[in-house]
Amino acid sequence: MYIRCKLNSMSFFRFLLLSVKITGFSSFILASSPHFLFQTVDGMILEKPADKRDAYNMLSRLNGKIHSVFTGVAIVHCSSKDMHLKTEVFEFYEETKVKFSDLSEELLWEYIHSGEPMDKAGGYGIQALGGMLVEYVHGDFLNVVGFPLNHFCKKLVELYYPPPKDAIHHVKHDSIPSVETFEGLSDEEFGSSNSALQNATCKLEGESASSSEATESLGKKEIGQHEMGEPVVKCSKDMENLTKFPSPLVELLDGFKASKAMFVACKLKVFDLLKGKAILKTKDVADHINASVCGTERLLDSCTALELLKKTKQGYSNTELADKYLVSDSENSLHGYIMHANDHVWPLFTHLESAVREGTNQNHRAFEKKAQDLFQDSYYHSMETKLRFMNAMDSVIKLTGRDVATAFDLSKFRSACDLGGCTGALAQVLIQEYPNLKVTVFDLPNVIENVSCFQPTGQDTSRITFTSGDFFKDNIPEADLYILSRVLHDWPDDKIDALLSKISYRCKPGCALLVAEIVLDEEKIDPLRAVLQSLSMTEGKQRSNSEYKQLLEKYGFTQVQTKITGNFLDAILGFKKTAHTVN
Repeated sequence: MYIRCKLNSMSFFRFLLLSVKITGFSSFILASSPHFLFQTVDGMILEKPADKRDAYNMLSRLNGKIHSVFTGVAIVHCSSKDMHLKTEVFEFYEETKVKFSDLSEELLWEYIHSGEPMDKAGGYGIQALGGMLVEYVHGDFLNVVGFPLNHFCKKLVELYYPPPKDAIHHVKHDSIPSVETFEGLSDEEFGSSNSALQNATCKLEGESASSSEATESLGKKEIGQHEMGEPVVKCSKDMENLTKFPSPLVELLDGFKASKAMFVACKLKVFDLLKGKAILKTKDVADHINASVCGTERLLDSCTALELLKKTKQGYSNTELADKYLVSDSENSLHGYIMHANDHVWPLFTHLESAVREGTNQNHRAFEKKAQDLFQDSYYHSMETKLRFMNAMDSVIKLTGRDVATAFDLSKFRSACDLGGCTGALAQVLIQEYPNLKVTVFDLPNVIENVSCFQPTGQDTSRITFTSGDFFKDNIPEADLYILSRVLHDWPDDKIDALLSKISYRCKPGCALLVAEIVLDEEKIDPLRAVLQSLSMTEGKQRSNSEYKQLLEKYGFTQVQTKITGNFLDAILGFKKTAHTVN
């Protein structure tokens, strides 16, 4: 965090002395005001700049950002009666948010050369030339200048002209706890009493007005009357619970921002740049990705907050999670799937309202074309989109393939056909797990012609065969085991009927069908990811365990079993009219 101290060490407090005449005795108020500018970025304190370079560093840190100016005020109320001195302390603080414009280097140096920043904490004075740096102020302007005069005057009114006790009304609502109000109180009644302000009922024990908890709460936190040394704060447990914003809603409100931050960082290859033990400064990253320094810093800080990056004084580096899954060439990378989500799924979800109203896929709105065939026209429309989709499928299967392949004992099978097997990622796992198994990957011709881009180096793939064709139109290869991984959820009932009828016809007794999909619970509530995914894929649907069992049994598969893997995909296995069992 940046903290700008308004006063130097020789003059940490500023005092305001007021003499007031109260009936029966005299009193005075001593008000101290330590003044801070608070910016949550890192742990530096900004006082007055030592030189022009120091001023530039301060202003650069504030450039384009919103920061908060806090002024803490302690009012010591001294009164004498019968030769005895009585003191009471009242405390409060004021927060004002200040937004700096995105300023050019030239403008910053022009302001610095004016000499004004040299005697200003944080390097600027909003009441003078420094005002040109500020885009807007939210709150008390005078608080930024140096003293929250409006709030201070209100406190004086509370001290010397508090409302009479009988003027405080309790208003009760159906769902809101009773609160004290001054409704119906005339100006004359308000000024007629000299009674002291009542002590608050909830104490702050050892809490400072500048604590991190305080800075995250409301802009004005009223700290009430107390005898010297015992602070109290006006609060109510009921009101505290009422004003606490539910964190699950906050996560939902900001969830899309977090997703997009990760998407953009992946697209700009930020994690590739920082892979391994690389540590880079913001400017170095900005230069490599050809982006602005301020924009890059915001993205890097967002990824740090999402625990995808680590930030130190030396710079930014990848977390273990990012190195393993977000670097594009890592063994378990999800980079391809993330790019598919960014370039294809994200645009679909921007038209979610239309998808809900119409019950149709929104390819025509998201990509400005009518998609007669989901895969032929959208995913494989161009080389770029085709490779993006293949990379996405490859990423998912690399992450989930082993759990799918080992969900059941498949060692009894000698041949398998992965329908829509794309890059052959699942086939590679299957031949590693089952030494006697040969696998045929069957997919569209323009997919098969590009599978060489995804073949692993140094691995024997001689037991994998790639065959091109359309499983809706062409004959499918003969096999002991047929596999449908992430296929059924994409298609409407008529397409599924055509596909499963063809597989059932080709299957001999003892052959089996392995389905890899997300399996919903029976209420179709969980897993959440599957339900959300179905919103943008209205041509098909996600299914529960019982629905998959009924579907496979309809086409002659028995002994249907389901394994919930706890991974991205679950597994369903059914046999074609056979008495064999599986472990």
